[in-house]
This record gives sequence, structure tokens and C-alpha cells, in this order.
Amino acid sequence: MNPLVESSGLPADVYSAKCPTRQVLDHIAGKWTVLVVDALLQGTMRYSDLNRRIEGVSQKMLTQTLRRLETDGFVDRTVYPSVPPHVEYALTALGRSLAEPISALRRWTETHINQIEQARSQAAQGSHPASPARRAETPLQS
Repeated sequence: MNPLVESSGLPADVYSAKCPTRQVLDHIAGKWTVLVVDALLQGTMRYSDLNRRIEGVSQKMLTQTLRRLETDGFVDRTVYPSVPPHVEYALTALGRSLAEPISALRRWTETHINQIEQARSQAAQGSHPASPARRAETPLQS
């Protein structure tokens, strides 16, 4: 049985639109969250280190992602009094527990990228089992 959500007294159920687990899943499944958590698994990092490590993330998205991770208890933010301010980010125990499945997902993606790209190529050429012509022949089951 799923644990009870303390705020509602209802069982945790990500399939329920009203359950707060849905919001958390939406957040932790995001591309930038996955990359930030996986990067922080290497250890404490400054904002600029994360920004360099995660190519393509905008300052706005990185800031928003770090704030949400901190709010949800996955990341600790430490500000050292200096000029300019020195800020470091580190995973909490909860964040480290999240890092395990996230790292597994990253490793799986890196391991299977060639198969995925081959499937995409086949789909683009119309020879993939899920190509539009093939889907028209196969009725959807309810």
C-alpha cells in the first residue's frame, strides 16, 4: 500500500491529478532537474560550475531549477559572506536518494542512444513499426 500524504490523508498516487506527488514527479522528471541532480552527485558546486557543466541551460532555467530543488528539500544552498557572494549547492540526503535513479536513467540513455537514434531514423524513413503508415493499419486497443 502507498504511504499516506500527510497534507491530505490520502494514499500517494501519481496517477491522481489531485495528489501532490504528481507535481513532484513533474519537477523531478524535467530535463534540467535530472542534469542538475546528476551533476551535484559529483559534489558541492558553485552556480558558475553548474552553468559550465550543463551546456545549453539558460541562467533563468538553472536558477528556477535550483530554487525548486531547494524548496523541495533536494538541494542545500549555502551563501558565504563575501564580495561577490559565494554560493554553493549540494545534494541533501533526500537529493542523494533521488540521484540514484536519475544516474541510472542517464546511464541507460547514454548506453542506448544508438538504438534510439536508429529507431528514429527508421521512423523518419517510414520503415519503423510505429511509422504513420503502419499505425493506420493497426487499430488502437482500449
